[in-house]
Amino acid sequence: MFKRKRRLRLNPVMRDLVRENKLDIHDFIYPLFIVEGSGIKNEMQSMPGVYQMSLDNILKECEVLCNLGIYAILLFGILHNDKKDSKGSEAYNINGIIPQSIREIKKYFPQMYVIADVCFCEYTSHGHCGILDSKSGSVDNDKTLAILATQSLILAQSGVDMLAPSAMMDGQIFSMREALDKNGFVNLPIMSYSTKFASAYYGPFREVAQSTPNKGDRKSYQEDSANRREAILESLNDEGEGADILMVKPALAYLDIVRDIKEASLLPLAVYNVSGEYALLKAGQKAGVIDYEKVMLESLTSMKRAGADIIITYHAKEVAEILKS
Repeated sequence: MFKRKRRLRLNPVMRDLVRENKLDIHDFIYPLFIVEGSGIKNEMQSMPGVYQMSLDNILKECEVLCNLGIYAILLFGILHNDKKDSKGSEAYNINGIIPQSIREIKKYFPQMYVIADVCFCEYTSHGHCGILDSKSGSVDNDKTLAILATQSLILAQSGVDMLAPSAMMDGQIFSMREALDKNGFVNLPIMSYSTKFASAYYGPFREVAQSTPNKGDRKSYQEDSANRREAILESLNDEGEGADILMVKPALAYLDIVRDIKEASLLPLAVYNVSGEYALLKAGQKAGVIDYEKVMLESLTSMKRAGADIIITYHAKEVAEILKS
C-alpha cells in the first residue's frame, strides 16, 4: 500500500498545523548603517530600501522598527575618509560614531537590543579588517587581536548589548572574551561571525559600508568557499574560545554548512542573509521576473529549515509587515 501524504496538504488549516518551520518576527536582526552628520538618509542604488543614515534618522528608524515588533539591530559605522587611518583608530574612540550611537539609542529606546559589529574594515584607510604587516602587506593576526579587544571594551563601556566580531582573525573570540571578563563584562554575549566566507555576495555591502580594500582581497583570512570541513572547524574553534552564538555568512549559497554546524554544535546559530542575496531579489522584483514576496519568504524559510535560529536580514521590515497582516 502506498502512503497518501497529500491528505495533510489538501486544506490550508491542516498545512499550517503540520508545517515544520515557520518564520517569526523574533527571528530577525536588522542591520543599520550610521554616518556622521545630520539629516542624512542616502538610499543605496544596489540595495533599494537600505540607507546610510545619520544618528537623528537612525533614531527615527528605531521607532519604526519598534512599531513593527523588531527589537534587535546590528550597527555598522561609516566614516569620512579623512578620519580613517592604518590602525582604524576611530573604531576604539569612546566618542566615535558607534559608541555615541549606542548611548543615544539606549537612551531613547531602552527596549532595543543593540548589537555592534566588531571589525576594522570600515575604519582603516586600506579597507582591510586589521593592522597590515609592513613587510608582507597581509593582515597581522596578533596585532589585530589587541585592537579588537580594545574596540570590544569601548563598545561594552558604551552600553552595547552584544558584540558581533567579523574580522575572522584566529583567536579573536578568546582575546575579546578575556578582555571583557577581566574588565567586569562577564555577562556580555558574543555572536561570532564564526564561519564567514570570502564571498562575491558581499559586493553591495561594500558600497554601503565603504569598506572595499584598496589593494588585494580578504581571502587570506576569510573562509574558502570550497571548504566544508574547515568551515565547520572555524565555528567549533570559536565555540571553544567562548562564543555564545555562532554564525554562517553568507546564507543561501551555504545552507549545507548551516546544517553541518547545526548538527555539530548545540549553540544557537545565526545566518547573515547578505547584501548580494538581497540585491538579487530586489533586481528580480524590479525586472518583474519573480513573485518577490513569495521568493523572499521561501528563501528565508530555507534558512530556518537548514537550522538557523537567528536571521540577520535587510528584508526584516518587509517580513514584519507580512507577518502582522
